[in-house]
Amino acid sequence: MTAPSGVARLLLVCHASTVATARAAFPLDEPLDERGLRRARGLADEFVPGPAACPPELRCLQTAAALGLRAEPDPLLADCDHGRWAGMTLAEVEAAEPEALASWLGDPAAAPHGGEPVTALLARVAGWLAVRAPGRTVAVTHPAVIRAAVVHALGAPARAFWRVDVAPLARVALTGRGVRWRLTYSP
Repeated sequence: MTAPSGVARLLLVCHASTVATARAAFPLDEPLDERGLRRARGLADEFVPGPAACPPELRCLQTAAALGLRAEPDPLLADCDHGRWAGMTLAEVEAAEPEALASWLGDPAAAPHGGEPVTALLARVAGWLAVRAPGRTVAVTHPAVIRAAVVHALGAPARAFWRVDVAPLARVALTGRGVRWRLTYSP
């Protein structure tokens, strides 16, 4: 995967599954579940040992370690702050705050949970992408961060954020220079 001079090649890896993943819950800083840890360890042969940009959350640090990667802290890759909804399932939030949930899902600038709006996450991730140095970077991060990177790479509107699904241990490759990115799928 050699990149031409001046080109950044990013491999974004979603963290493995957690109890929140299985519950369809807004995440807390929880560890991987046994299945997620087992699956991540099973993929380790597919990665070249080395550094990986990684947010501070435990689930990402554990995924990087299970893949044989050395986590290098990068707070810009942190998960979206879901405020008071953290730890709650989507069904629980819908039952308790249906209007707030509808607002959040319908307006990327809304933050009825008291956390980070999707627009702020998109801006944070776009800023992180803008300063990627030429060469290869592996980042182990969250579904929301990967969604934001895909939306940015495609030049899609913020509302497209909800149209991107990212499964545990999914990988997305981006190639680009600063503000222009291409999304690449590998077989």
